[in-house]
Amino acid sequence: MKKKLLYGFVILILAVIAFLIYFKLTVTINPPVPDDLSPLNLKRVKVDNDFYTCGNSWFKKCPLKSSDSIDRGTGLWELYVEGNAFERGVITGKLTKELIAKHENDFIEQINKMIPSKNYLHFLKYFVAWFCKNLDLYIPTEYQLEIYGISFSASDKYSYVGPKYQRILCYHAAHDIGHTLQNMNLVGCTSFSAWNKKTSDSSLIVGRNFDFYLGNEFAKDKIVCFVNPDKGYKFMFITWGGMLGAVSGMNEKGLTVTINAGKSNKPIQAKTPVSIVAREILQYAENINQAFYIADKRKTFVSQSFMIGSHQDNKTVIIEKSPDKTQLFSTNNDFIICTNHFQAQRKPGNISSQINQNPSYYRYNRVLELINKYTKINPVIAAKILRDKKGLNDVNIELGNEKAINQLIAHHSVIFKPSNLQVWVSTYPFQLGQYVAYDLNKIFSPSPNPFPKGRGTLAHHKKEIYEKDIVIPPDSFLFSNDFKKYFNNFAK
Repeated sequence: MKKKLLYGFVILILAVIAFLIYFKLTVTINPPVPDDLSPLNLKRVKVDNDFYTCGNSWFKKCPLKSSDSIDRGTGLWELYVEGNAFERGVITGKLTKELIAKHENDFIEQINKMIPSKNYLHFLKYFVAWFCKNLDLYIPTEYQLEIYGISFSASDKYSYVGPKYQRILCYHAAHDIGHTLQNMNLVGCTSFSAWNKKTSDSSLIVGRNFDFYLGNEFAKDKIVCFVNPDKGYKFMFITWGGMLGAVSGMNEKGLTVTINAGKSNKPIQAKTPVSIVAREILQYAENINQAFYIADKRKTFVSQSFMIGSHQDNKTVIIEKSPDKTQLFSTNNDFIICTNHFQAQRKPGNISSQINQNPSYYRYNRVLELINKYTKINPVIAAKILRDKKGLNDVNIELGNEKAINQLIAHHSVIFKPSNLQVWVSTYPFQLGQYVAYDLNKIFSPSPNPFPKGRGTLAHHKKEIYEKDIVIPPDSFLFSNDFKKYFNNFAK
């Protein structure tokens, strides 16, 4: 199972890394030209261990304490950043430079360990060089500027690979490029939403598992990022070093975005990475119609489901986008489910007929089974569904099974309550640790920075921004012998 997961990971990023290392970026992509380079003069200030400020922005880690501690902490990195595009990028790079270097190193080391075939790399280098030659033409200038700002803090260790800007830019398309090459559905994400009569207070609830495994150390270093841009809406998303694209997030208008991969045909060239589309929706949409407009106008090169939860509309829909068309899927029920297959053109009975053959359909039906089991969904019940490890009809299936909702590989799991602007983010490992709650009303208040300029001192650094009173406790399975046995074998 571990080999299968690692192979899936390698395929996801192999093409980009192969291009960078072995083709040495002979197809040059020039960076944009910022109007103002003065943000480069900003200095990072170390307040304490794992706590830094840069201007009005800050980056800190809430330590994960031992399991017998009353307040366990979270182990999550928290980042607050503000300003224009280039300024945000420069500040993000300065504050998170160690994680940017660590994650790039993780990528390249995994390639060297897992893919020894020179012939395969020789083929891929030519394919990806041609495939990505116009990537920058499909990424909005704002995000090119932000990536350029981040790139100033990229590691010099891989200068032999290519220019820093081009490396960071290409990494944003790694998922999409790998998806076009493998299309194997080795693992898949699961998400769902409920509202009206299906929730305890009629308000919208959204839950998702982001099943993306890059190793245990990578999963420990999640970043919960809060962005106060000079244009658009304030928003939060869950990310890692050097990544500004979004896979899970919510903005100040109570609009949520999560993405699930779908089956794709082989494209002929790279276009807009799906995480960039999701980021643009987070920053500039306040309802379903605006989200659909943004998704529809961008050209992507893989198929993707964008699940959009909207407080304004008090419902959730799925935007199913392929390279050829963009369709809106909604339901007459008070809930919706998204795994890894499109539903807008589904034939009657299609899901039930494939449940035993396709893990995506199987997981869909398991979520449906649990939603029907629970009369009313709330954040605690949503966590139970996201943590479920069983098969249909509560049958025990092997741990880590790709048919399970909880495949025990998740980079993160998240629950949104848009009406209250509340979000619960899972803590290590997988979705078994506690779900830490954040209140965006407080974080994005008129004075959103809990460490205002001049106050980032030792007297204030212990202030936490998560909501301790509504944290969802760890899964009891985390403390079981079965989990210890599984995790020890999995980590070998």
